[in-house]
Amino acid sequence: MLRHVLAALCLLLAAAAPALAVPKWQRFPVPPPMPPADESGFADIRGISMFYSIYGKGKGSPILLIHGGLSSGDVWSFEVPTLARSHEVIVADSRGQGRSKHGLAWLTYHRMAEDYVALLAELKIDKVTLVGWSDGGIIGLDIAMHHPKLLDRLFAQAPNVTPDGLTSIPEIDPPPLSESLSSDEADQPDPAARARSRQMARERIFRRLWATEPNYSDGDLARIRVPTEIVIGDHDPVIRPEHAAHIAKAIPGARLVVLKDVGHPAHSQDPKQYLKAIEDFMAAGKPAAARPPAIAAQKAPASPNSQTAGLASQGSVQ
Repeated sequence: MLRHVLAALCLLLAAAAPALAVPKWQRFPVPPPMPPADESGFADIRGISMFYSIYGKGKGSPILLIHGGLSSGDVWSFEVPTLARSHEVIVADSRGQGRSKHGLAWLTYHRMAEDYVALLAELKIDKVTLVGWSDGGIIGLDIAMHHPKLLDRLFAQAPNVTPDGLTSIPEIDPPPLSESLSSDEADQPDPAARARSRQMARERIFRRLWATEPNYSDGDLARIRVPTEIVIGDHDPVIRPEHAAHIAKAIPGARLVVLKDVGHPAHSQDPKQYLKAIEDFMAAGKPAAARPPAIAAQKAPASPNSQTAGLASQGSVQ
């Protein structure tokens, strides 16, 4: 009798498991450790010390991965091992994030973009495919506008070009707002308290950045001639889907790609889908013999959120 009850309970739990499972777009997987780098160090550029690593050095065409705000290059640990099998992969920490220094200059997207331009020059890398997530996508757009010869292609996931492209614009502290990351540290003898003070200062700086930048016009976007994909998850809670569609429409020849069942950190929520999207993009335009094995074309999700479904019905997903 007990065996029958346990068996029935197991069947009930198995049937309920799909309903109880957390949707992929609500998961936040912890990135695994980065693999050993072929080269890493600090580049002294533009008044800061910028941390970088290179994987798969000398293999294939270079790929530059740029992380999102308030994170570091380590977020790419899901993608680096696969990409480094056939490409030289450059990963760095943007100004004031990860292991890179902030410097004395006011933080702007253009300033961070110019840091990456200087890093590539320091590393003697002439041209890259740029993959940028969130703030990294914005930095990629800025480089495409001002240094198009540096880019072979641009894969910009979840960027915005004006603050109103965000679903919610952050509130910022009233002036004066210091750009320093250490203004209160002298009053904090405890190391943990100093670390908290530093993090709070960093968050204030980024709230100000996100609330006031970027401010690219349609004319700025129309200057981009680099092959570009604007990529967004169908459940992204940060970027308005119609804003992503507008960016793609404003850039000549750009495509809008909607990733299925993922949100803002799509690179960690579904690395396999993310890597396929990158590989498909890089293979586009190559002779058939040079392409990786064919990947089934992605269709619009069966049950995306209502806004993204509207984009698909209008033919914005190409």
